[in-house]
Amino acid sequence: MENLVAHPSFWHGKRVMVTGHTGFKGSWLTLWLKSMGAEVVGYALSPPTSPSLFVTARVADDITSFIADIRDHESLQSAIAAHRPEIIFHLAAQALVRSSYTDPVGTYATNVMGTVHLLEAVRQTGCARAVVNVTTDKCYENREWLWPYRENEALGGHDPYSSSKACSELVTSAYRSSFFGQGTALASARAGNVIGGGDWAQDRLVPDIMQAFLANRPVAIRNPGAIRPWQHVLEPLNGYLLLAESLWERGQTFAEAWNFGPPAEEAKPVSWIVDRLSSAWGEGTCCECDRTNQPHEAGILKLDSSKARSRLGWKPMLTLEATLEWVAAWYRAYGQGQDMLCMTQQQIAQYQSLKAKS
Repeated sequence: MENLVAHPSFWHGKRVMVTGHTGFKGSWLTLWLKSMGAEVVGYALSPPTSPSLFVTARVADDITSFIADIRDHESLQSAIAAHRPEIIFHLAAQALVRSSYTDPVGTYATNVMGTVHLLEAVRQTGCARAVVNVTTDKCYENREWLWPYRENEALGGHDPYSSSKACSELVTSAYRSSFFGQGTALASARAGNVIGGGDWAQDRLVPDIMQAFLANRPVAIRNPGAIRPWQHVLEPLNGYLLLAESLWERGQTFAEAWNFGPPAEEAKPVSWIVDRLSSAWGEGTCCECDRTNQPHEAGILKLDSSKARSRLGWKPMLTLEATLEWVAAWYRAYGQGQDMLCMTQQQIAQYQSLKAKS
């Protein structure tokens, strides 16, 4: 099958809701949808970091933006009923493993009941033809296998974040079987260790590195041997868009779980990422190992994305080294005071161009 990119002609004029549009991935997705002519409605809390991609790239321009809590069922249902989105991407979440240790109740309330609130609102309004619930690769019961996980592997989670995302997957499956057998086509999308410009979250590797580089201070590295399937944020976002197109056009045939990850050989340890980002930054950098006690995180985790490649025509287009160059270029532009909306739009356009040539 030909490698595909989201089709602007499909998205032009579509009413699309993005929950979590103020976050890192949500901001990139909203900008991409706007560039294709979609009518975007966002629903999320205020940006979770300062600075944030949402503010620096002026994501709120030309969209309807609800600053509200996914845990507020009435508010969410009112927003969906008022705007009647045809397609919904659910990205609103507590997205950090380490934060889930300090606030497990809030993590479960957001990631589990937030999903319930969204799907119940969809069921009550009956407006959405396609819904994509974005979870994570960490929803799998991680046995520290060397081989990648497939969509039919057991769900689980050592920490509250991973567990809550596994629960979100179970909620999605239950609503699909109980209420969305016809009409709304509901799928889930699993991707992990997404990196790119504009991520400022605490206790995440690339934001930690980039903030240290920008401030000319040493980078404290945790878990240097941990292996992850790193990929640029535009790679899984393209998968989500292609999945939504297929849900719209072919309905229940595609209403299931999907993995979006890089080739297995591109899963690299943290130490490798640090070295390559230091080289891509091109200036004096310094790293040191953080030897304080750390909460448990998976040592190795890879995804098998064969299904998405064969049935959706999705395939990553950027090598990991190119990804890191794009990341460094974005943060370097930020440090130089450039227009970050233009920079982000340029990378989206460049990515689409790469796909078009494949």
